[in-house]
Amino acid sequence: MTATTPPAFVRPARFSAAEWEARVELAAAYRIFDHLGWTELIYNHISLRVPDEDSHYLINPFGLHYSEVCASNLVKVDLEGRIVGHADWPINPAGITFHGAIHATLPDAHCVMHLHTTATQAVCCLKEGLVFTNFYAAQLYGKIAYHDFEGITVHADEGARILKSAEGRPVLLLRNHGPVTIGATVAQALVLMWTVTRACEVQLATQAMGEAMPIPRAVLDKCVADSFQFNPKYSAGEDAFAALRRLVDRKDPTYRM
Repeated sequence: MTATTPPAFVRPARFSAAEWEARVELAAAYRIFDHLGWTELIYNHISLRVPDEDSHYLINPFGLHYSEVCASNLVKVDLEGRIVGHADWPINPAGITFHGAIHATLPDAHCVMHLHTTATQAVCCLKEGLVFTNFYAAQLYGKIAYHDFEGITVHADEGARILKSAEGRPVLLLRNHGPVTIGATVAQALVLMWTVTRACEVQLATQAMGEAMPIPRAVLDKCVADSFQFNPKYSAGEDAFAALRRLVDRKDPTYRM
């Protein structure tokens, strides 16, 4: 069985080939979130650095559902959150506060994702946070940081505190709020978010039934070393992202427009 070739869409002249490729990839991520049920009306955000433009990144237009996001309507902003070039839609200020700070400070933070699924937000509301007692959580041992809730993230000064809380770790759980994943690629950030989501879902299901079986520290360390997210011999989620992208291509390839 071969994958169906998606229809070709013409690249608008105002975008370079590299920027357009990044736009299509990011738009695919928004459609994948929609496919997985990771949407929150018009809220939450995924951002991606523009290739060869380290001071600019792409983010979703505020007012559109993820199912409406496509390559051409993504908004380019600078590290201070100012829109660069033409945009038909505004941006969500809550998405700028920490996305800009992360992109501005961490060289390898090319993609930043944030969502509010029920399971992940519920775990962020627990005093103990994520516990390392299931297969997915074990792969995140030592990779998670926390940031205390300060309200809606619309105040620029919180960005620096969020960045400090992250301590260079790829997963940040905003307490009473929701998770953030940071990746060198869209695929890496997405499989991290998928792993966080599954870990939270299994934790809540386990806690509803009784006390979880602990996992020894040595086994946790081994799980992280062997995880496809962190072991360099694996492709950090590229194959999983490609498979999900094929799903959304079959469902609705207009994200490529």
